[in-house]
Amino acid sequence: MFGFLKKKDETEKVDAVSENADAFPLASGFVSAPADAPSGESNKPSWRDRLKAGLAKTRTTLNTPVSELFTRAKIDDELLEDLESILLMADCGVDATQWLLAELKARVKRDRIESPTALRATLAELLTTMLQPLEEPLLITEHKPFIIMIAGVNGAGKTTSIGKLAKYFQSQGKSVLLAAGDTFRAAAREQLTAWGERNNVTVIAQESGDPAAVVFDAISAARARNIDIVLADTAGRLPTQLNLMEEIAKVRRVIQKADPSGPHEVLLVLDANIGQNAIQQVKAFDKSINVTGLVVTKLDGTAKGGVLAAIARQCPKPVRFIGVGEGIDDLQPFRAVEYVDAIFETGQ
Repeated sequence: MFGFLKKKDETEKVDAVSENADAFPLASGFVSAPADAPSGESNKPSWRDRLKAGLAKTRTTLNTPVSELFTRAKIDDELLEDLESILLMADCGVDATQWLLAELKARVKRDRIESPTALRATLAELLTTMLQPLEEPLLITEHKPFIIMIAGVNGAGKTTSIGKLAKYFQSQGKSVLLAAGDTFRAAAREQLTAWGERNNVTVIAQESGDPAAVVFDAISAARARNIDIVLADTAGRLPTQLNLMEEIAKVRRVIQKADPSGPHEVLLVLDANIGQNAIQQVKAFDKSINVTGLVVTKLDGTAKGGVLAAIARQCPKPVRFIGVGEGIDDLQPFRAVEYVDAIFETGQ
């Protein structure tokens, strides 16, 4: 399928035009649909329903034991201690847990809360308050092309997220170009190329070589073709691999040479299943490439959901998008009220 890739170190411009591919590669995590399927099928669940379904495990981990707590007869020290343990097990982290408990105790005293049921509603309200500062939608400015650099460790869902983001921006009427800057992992290049074939999106790629050169060529091509948005993939790196992290920093510097105002957004893709390790990833990548926003994926897996609370308290960065499934529409802008409602079923 990818036999048209040119010889090593020769940059290629893949104007993929096949819109009749039967399906995305399984590795890409996309769920295909018939080419003539209407975009608004009546039987398709709403985003809120998909979010609740995706966070079912989080709800089981956090909400079920919390609900049991709040059926007790009274609010006492034992209830609050048990609640503390539950929040820590939900990956909220020590800082966020202490803040929530302190605020709960203050509310109980100030508002004379006596019912555990009322305490549950207050907890949901406080969690929403904590998460709302992270709710900053990604706004595409007048820069053209608008360059979005995307980083993350291998396995976080970075390449799949790029494909979904491209589809999201297309739905907003934006033209998109992809830069296959992960030249060290052939599957990443193939995934982007397959997505380009399926959706008529240009992919700038090469079989191997300098990822910074690929991204530079992509920006030049986007400028020549009057493209709105460039999504630049980068090779997956562990934050402990300092020498390799420097390569990503080099990509950022090359972007600035191609466009002194860029990159206009630097997204870090995080796997929600890694829990508190997400904090270290945010800090390490931010130090190297100045992260401006987060994409949190795989919240439908074994993730416990509280990691966003930990991020809010320890390394606050805007959460631009969250992912709760493998479907092409299962990556959407983060909204704090929707998120908390999906966990606690508050009905907000």
